[in-house]
Amino acid sequence: MFVRSGNGGGGSVSFRRERYIEKGGPDGGDGGRGGHIYVQAVNGLNTLIDYRYAQHHKADTGVHGMGANCTGKAAKDLTLKVPVGTQIFEEDNETLIADLTNEGDKVILARGGNGGFGNARFKTSTNRAPRHANPGEKGEERWVWLRLKLIADAGVAGLPNAGKSTLLAQVSAAKPKIADYPFTTLHPQLGVVSAGDDSFVLADIPGLIEGAHEGVGIGDRFLGHVERCAVLLHLVDITEEDPVAAYRTVRAELDAYDNGLIDKPEIIGLNKIDAVSDEELEEKRQAFKEAIGQDPLLLSAATGKGVREAMFALLKLVNERRKKDLADDDDTPEDLGWQP
Repeated sequence: MFVRSGNGGGGSVSFRRERYIEKGGPDGGDGGRGGHIYVQAVNGLNTLIDYRYAQHHKADTGVHGMGANCTGKAAKDLTLKVPVGTQIFEEDNETLIADLTNEGDKVILARGGNGGFGNARFKTSTNRAPRHANPGEKGEERWVWLRLKLIADAGVAGLPNAGKSTLLAQVSAAKPKIADYPFTTLHPQLGVVSAGDDSFVLADIPGLIEGAHEGVGIGDRFLGHVERCAVLLHLVDITEEDPVAAYRTVRAELDAYDNGLIDKPEIIGLNKIDAVSDEELEEKRQAFKEAIGQDPLLLSAATGKGVREAMFALLKLVNERRKKDLADDDDTPEDLGWQP
C-alpha cells in the first residue's frame, strides 16, 4: 500500500493596503499543515480486502496563507481503519513498523508537511518590505505492507480433512464450509466457544501439508495466524493409516516456521473415532501414546462425543495464559528490571 501525507500550504506574500496608510507593511499569513496519515485498529472488521483494490492513499494539502495575516487551515488527517491484529511492515516486508493488537491502537505512517512562512515572518529592522515567502514543506511518502494475523485464544491445527471445520461448527455458531475433500477451508474461521460460564475464541486454521512453511499448498499463508493463539488443539484423523506420521508432519511444519509455534501448549485429539471399531481405536490410541509420549483425547466432531471434554481442556490452558498476561500487565518497572 502506498501512502503520502499532505504538503504544507505555501506562505503568502501580501502587503497591508488601506486608505490613508501609505506603507502598511507585510501581512502575508503562514500556510496550513498538510494532513497526516494514521492507521487505526477498530472493532467490526475482519479482513484487509478493502486495501487489496485501493492501494494508494493520499492526504490533502494544507490551505495556503492569505493576506491580512490569515493563516491557512491545516488539512484534515486521513485515518485508515484496519482489523485488530494487523501488522504494518516496511517496503522490504520484514521490518515491523507497528503491531496493532488492541482495539483503538493507532500509529502515524506519514506526517504532513509544515506550512510555509508568509512574508510577515521575514520583516526585520533592515528589510521592512520582504517580498518572499516559504513554500509548504513536502509531505512524506512510503510503501508499506499490511498483514493480518487473527487474534484467537486457541487454534485448531491438523492436516487437511482432519475435521477442523466440523469441530468449529459443532462447538460454536460459526458456519465454515464442510466437505469430504482436502482444502475445503481456504480462509481462517473464527468462532466463540462457550464452556460453562466462560468462553474463548477458537480459530480453524486451513490444513497444513508437508512443506507448508516453504509455500507448498496454502498452509504458509496461515501459519502466522497460529502465532496469536495461546494454545493449540492438534486434530489427528484416526482413520489415517499412520496417525503418528500425520501428527509429526504438522509438528515439523510448526517447528520449521519457527516464531515459537512449536513451544505453544498443545492438546492432541484423535478425531473421527465414530468411523473405526473399538479394537482399532484402542490399538491406534495405544500406539500413538507410545510413539509420542502423550495420551491423546478421543473425540468425534461429527457426533459430538468427547468434544465437551476437549473444550474444557482448552479453556483451562487459555485461562492460565490470561492470568499470566494479566500478571505481566501489572508488573512495575522494577519488576521488569528497570533501575532508576
